[in-house]
Amino acid sequence: MIDFDEEIKKFQPILEVEDAEDAIYNKDIPDITDVLGKIMAEASDSNSNKKNK
Repeated sequence: MIDFDEEIKKFQPILEVEDAEDAIYNKDIPDITDVLGKIMAEASDSNSNKKNK
């Protein structure tokens, strides 16, 4: 029978997984709300420029 407590003590995560986690969690990746906010701001600026001409 498997002794899960003993197996967990032996467990060591794969280095690539830890590197991937760091890369994922430490990046400031824009989500959809950031993208939509930027699009809305650009559209608003574009409309303001057209009205001022």
